[in-house]
Amino acid sequence: MSDRRLTSAAIRARKNAPFPVMTAYDAPFGRCVEEAGIDVILVGDSLGMVVLGYASTANVELDDMLRHVGAVARGTQRAHVIGDLPFGAYEANDDMAVRSSIALVKAGADSVKLEGGIRMAPRIHAIVCAGVPVVGHIGVTPQTAAIDAGFRRKNDAQSLLADARAVEEAGAFAIVLEMIDARVSAEITAALAIPTIGIGSGPECDAQVLVLHDALGLYPESPPFAKRFADIAGASVEGLRRYAAEVRDKKYPPAK
Repeated sequence: MSDRRLTSAAIRARKNAPFPVMTAYDAPFGRCVEEAGIDVILVGDSLGMVVLGYASTANVELDDMLRHVGAVARGTQRAHVIGDLPFGAYEANDDMAVRSSIALVKAGADSVKLEGGIRMAPRIHAIVCAGVPVVGHIGVTPQTAAIDAGFRRKNDAQSLLADARAVEEAGAFAIVLEMIDARVSAEITAALAIPTIGIGSGPECDAQVLVLHDALGLYPESPPFAKRFADIAGASVEGLRRYAAEVRDKKYPPAK
């Protein structure tokens, strides 16, 4: 297996070939994800909730993303690392969006992701023109959901398809579809030449992504669409209880 990082062009070429994507936020879990054979890792601003304890992603700063993107990049060798542009780091103008994107690349990202459809197409175009590959994100957009339409499933096919096409035409090499009606997601996937990455959007997307802490049972407030594939939290608590008991009983460390 090559030690070279998977490129955005190679991911774009996976259209119609299902592949997994997983989030990670630090070097150890980045290594675990890569060793599991998953070669596309999203360092999502979901770290605001699952790692930093905030109520939403809106509290995440660019410095947070730079630190965690760097950690995942250092913990992996071949995986393509996508870095989320956090709320406030790209919306104001093209220059801000480009500067933030370049900072993420310098920290270790191979590409960046930003939320928004037609309105954000100019930002996507500017970032791509600066030489940074971009992943789009439409449907439910967590950074603004709390102050916009909330976390309700999206089903306006005409509007969503227009957003998806604008993202593709702006130069994105892939697009996340979050909490979109499955039939609409299937229509968008069929209409685009770039891969769609679904999260809570049905089985017809080209790829699927989950938040690591949801998939491994590390976060107690997982969305209903997130399947738990392991119970790491339960195993961790049990191990820590055994440690505590052995310390209290003077069984650990053992006497020489």
